[in-house]
Amino acid sequence: MSEESFDLDTAEKRRTLWIVLLLNLGLAAGFGVSGVMADSSALIANGLDNASDGIVYIISLLALSRSQAWKRGAAVTSGILLLLFAAGVLLDAGRRYFSGSEPLGPTMIGMAIIAAVVNGLCLWLLKRLREPDVNMRAATTFSLNDFVSNGGIILAGAIVVWTGQNWPDLIVGVAVAAIAVKGGLEILRDARSDAGTKGANQ
Repeated sequence: MSEESFDLDTAEKRRTLWIVLLLNLGLAAGFGVSGVMADSSALIANGLDNASDGIVYIISLLALSRSQAWKRGAAVTSGILLLLFAAGVLLDAGRRYFSGSEPLGPTMIGMAIIAAVVNGLCLWLLKRLREPDVNMRAATTFSLNDFVSNGGIILAGAIVVWTGQNWPDLIVGVAVAAIAVKGGLEILRDARSDAGTKGANQ
């Protein structure tokens, strides 16, 4: 790749990451406010997820013009953040299980639909990038996880409306944590594989 092509490629990735970062920060705020108002573990979990994604996208932006080893380090940090986020969500779901909660199904459904549209846009933007490195693949994993989680919230919101109970909300909160664990482990595995590949080629 020529220096000019590299610069254009980096500029495209930086522009895409900025857009995805701002969208995720907006979703984090929306999920946080609606989650508190709706007393929903699933919404709060997704808000924390989007906030952690935002931190990772900032790390990814810093990694763009740096060495491959730095990018792998950024990806490892991303994976660890996801695992820490999952632990926090599980603790919150446990607290709500023992203390009780009254989630609002319609609010859950409405916020999840909005988030699904936004996350679908993020996925489309990230998939358009040419030759994504380990860091960009991590960013794509985050958006895919979020998109899947949104579908779970819609389903849980519908069951909450139907039954008037909080267990669907708690289940989705725990499921979001499980998805985060899976995504975090995949990112760490990808970073380790990338390091092995680069080492073998040297």
